[in-house]
Amino acid sequence: MFPMVTGFMSYGQQTIRAARYIGQSFIITLSHTNRLPITIHYPYEKSITSERFRGRIHFEFDKCIACEVCVRVCPIDLPLVDWRFEKDIKRKQLLNYSIDFGVCIFCGNCVEYCPTNCLSMTEEYELSTYDRHELNYNQIALSRLPISIMGDYTIQTIRNSTKKNLGIQERL
Repeated sequence: MFPMVTGFMSYGQQTIRAARYIGQSFIITLSHTNRLPITIHYPYEKSITSERFRGRIHFEFDKCIACEVCVRVCPIDLPLVDWRFEKDIKRKQLLNYSIDFGVCIFCGNCVEYCPTNCLSMTEEYELSTYDRHELNYNQIALSRLPISIMGDYTIQTIRNSTKKNLGIQERL
């Protein structure tokens, strides 16, 4: 008879625990009912990226010393660095630098370990194309800075649109 009583007690404890979990999930669900939906009309509105967002890589050709640290720290050996040794100045001369963003995993190791800071991450996240070969960026394409979302007057950022929506709701 004693094992039967302990079985009922454990069954009761499990039932109470399950009811508590259901109650907690119901409270969370009810707390989300008061939130307003946020819709982004993408081509005309863009969300502002976070401070440490890893977007397209920006490359400064003049700062690069062709040390190939970026190639060594890359998990997939992605950046292609072409250089030749100049005997008269006894230094490497950079000829070509390219990254294929179709393969890049945006880990940021190349930017982190670059000794001359010639690589940096931008806030550009619109890299989609119809042709995969267009994602192979050479040093000229990498050196172009993207237009800042905050500076583009044709695009309404989410911060501005939420302020306008709040102003409209306050008037009503």
